[in-house]
Amino acid sequence: MRQLILPFAEVPGYRQEDFCAAPCNALARSWLEKPEAWSNGRMVLWGEPGCGKSFLLHLWAKAVGAVVYQGSELRGLPALPATDIAVDDSDIVPEEAALLHLLNAATEAGHSVLLTAQTPPARQEYQLPDLASRLRASLAVEISPPDDAMLNGLLFHLVSARQLALTPQLSQFLLTQLPRTPAALREAVARLDRANLAAGGKITRALAAGILADLIGS
Repeated sequence: MRQLILPFAEVPGYRQEDFCAAPCNALARSWLEKPEAWSNGRMVLWGEPGCGKSFLLHLWAKAVGAVVYQGSELRGLPALPATDIAVDDSDIVPEEAALLHLLNAATEAGHSVLLTAQTPPARQEYQLPDLASRLRASLAVEISPPDDAMLNGLLFHLVSARQLALTPQLSQFLLTQLPRTPAALREAVARLDRANLAAGGKITRALAAGILADLIGS
């Protein structure tokens, strides 16, 4: 029997036990443990989409009690909380003045600020010179492209969370044929899960190849 697929957006849980620690994110994890050593009290975690920047930001925020701001929603003069600050997707803020205000206020209050972006501040273009100088004076740490250990671990977590039954051969097919990015794995597993729920049958290699043809072709 086919199941009705409801269009509910997936909300990440950001649980410590679900994070895939690997050599590619070891440097970032190390720096997160010593905010007192961040340049001017700020650190920018950067890397490709899906590399775990947001996951680490939320884990850090939970550990230290920081308030999380979404860069895409940062406008006006946001109120400064009496604690540390985290800004996810700081490179897509609609109003640079809002981010500058937040950074200045945090510096005056002595709060640490953790930000994420897809590229380091040195390679970003800013309209406000003051914002550019503050971000470029921050510690910038890259989360490197994933290695085999991280991709294998991530696939295991994604499949287990959705209770999907994938054969070792199909898992290997995904790891070798898809782009070597966490984002591609997440999208692939989400599609396979939807197809499995809709069809109510076993996920075969032929089914996976058809559903993921555009990802594999990329």
